[in-house]
Amino acid sequence: MYLIVGLGNPGKKYDATRHNVGFEAIDVLADRLSVKVSKIKFKALTGEAVYKGEKVILAKPQTFMNLSGEAVHDMMRYYDIPISNLIVIYDDFDTEIGRIRIRKSGSAGSHNGMKHIIYRLLDEQFPRIRIGIGRPGPGWIMADFVLSRFEKDQVPMVIEAVKSAADAALCIVDSGVDLAMNRFNTKGQEGSK
Repeated sequence: MYLIVGLGNPGKKYDATRHNVGFEAIDVLADRLSVKVSKIKFKALTGEAVYKGEKVILAKPQTFMNLSGEAVHDMMRYYDIPISNLIVIYDDFDTEIGRIRIRKSGSAGSHNGMKHIIYRLLDEQFPRIRIGIGRPGPGWIMADFVLSRFEKDQVPMVIEAVKSAADAALCIVDSGVDLAMNRFNTKGQEGSK
């Protein structure tokens, strides 16, 4: 069994903000797996599906970003999911817009949602998919930047990155994180070398 968690903030006012690209990736996955992510369980909106013989739980924590670990911790314990079968999708300002980066494990960096998940699980040995939101320009306060919406010309790149993140999550379930890293971490890099 796999738990795929997209991070974001609940409520209409946060829709389409930089901080909510994890929620958007879960919406893409729900569409692809023909499941509704609408049951409220463990302080999260959840939906269950089967993908290539594996049970997959999709989740969007409803605790607000900084307390995302509450929902993740409770689901991991209840379903007895191995840490390696948790996949977290979230925004990252260190990754350029339109790109995704997959890591097997590691620290949370500056992301408060990831910090709380690692704090509650007492473990960082789980795959994560970071969706690039770009860096703020001069004069931006980081909290305001992550809660802002993308510029009009950035939207198509973000939509593609969100779709790639969903593809990468399914690739991890089907073929493992190493193959997903090999396939998705190099995508599009040729032009930037």
